[in-house]
Amino acid sequence: MKAEQLKLFLASPESTVVEAMQQIDSNARGLLFVVDENRKLSGVLTDGDIRRWLIKTGNLQADIERMMNRSPKALYHTERSAAKEYMVKQKITAVPIVSAEGIVSDIIFQETKEEDVPKHKEKLRDVSVVVMAGGKGTRLYPYTKILPKPLIPIGDIPIMERIIDNFRDYGIKDFYATVNYRKNMIKTYFSELTADYTICYVEEDKPLGTAGSLRLLEKEFDTPFIVTNCDILIHADYEDIYRYHRASGNEMTIVTALKNIEVPYGVVHSKENGSIERMEEKPRLSYFVNTGMYILNPDLRDEIPEDTFFHMTDLADTLLKQNRKLGMYPISEDSFLDMGEFEEMRRMEQKLNLKSE
Repeated sequence: MKAEQLKLFLASPESTVVEAMQQIDSNARGLLFVVDENRKLSGVLTDGDIRRWLIKTGNLQADIERMMNRSPKALYHTERSAAKEYMVKQKITAVPIVSAEGIVSDIIFQETKEEDVPKHKEKLRDVSVVVMAGGKGTRLYPYTKILPKPLIPIGDIPIMERIIDNFRDYGIKDFYATVNYRKNMIKTYFSELTADYTICYVEEDKPLGTAGSLRLLEKEFDTPFIVTNCDILIHADYEDIYRYHRASGNEMTIVTALKNIEVPYGVVHSKENGSIERMEEKPRLSYFVNTGMYILNPDLRDEIPEDTFFHMTDLADTLLKQNRKLGMYPISEDSFLDMGEFEEMRRMEQKLNLKSE
């Protein structure tokens, strides 16, 4: 591995959670090896370690030294030939090669062939998904003057079909779609597909928001169900998200994504009487944002007023005001793709390695 490539996988123990998440996004391997200034190995950090830390503390600015595994697996140069066997035995996907002094000189990854990756895990086969597909998509005008937002293509596949395909990889076959604007186009498109799943349509006579139409569903769910906007793609382990919701005791879990915003100006921090305390050039602010994907307990449908415009955020506010369990499942910035605006559509196509027309 070349030195420049190696840098993508090495981080200082003083790196912040935000910096580590961005670096993991860049290397696309889900982990970092923590080294000192001499590149001596001191720990390993995975995206799962970060997620558990954030769920526990919410602290984005903590040093990764506080959450890393301090007993990383490694091999010496003389053991390099046994790396693949070692990774299988240890159930790890990467192993650093170190000198006698513990200095990292290379990293070997366990390569997975595409045919070895299960396409239909069936882990969520009894789970239902509701796709909120009734909006007009005004931010995407004039595209949505011709097509409803769920049918706008990302590459050559409509966004809603991509969303459903992602859930199908986990065995889900039971889909519901709340529709309103150009609903017949949506129904016609999916009726012409050869698919191994079913879509039950819930038709709004008037806009009911991102939660109001859930009261129109005839099915009574007996397990938590998933609700997703029709203009987002989430690259995450859906099984882990669902498992976390069940284990946490949350009544509602919001999938959140890191969002970094750079202020395009020099920021002035002042004190009393107009005195300047310090100046900060183009600071970066980090937040978790609502992605538009939720896991809800079945009885929460009763909390939604009938025939009323009501958003998922209104439902979340209800839980907060009553001190009930509302939680989040954090993902990285690069794991959340939003089609809501033209620039984000281009980013989505680039992330999926699709050519933008």
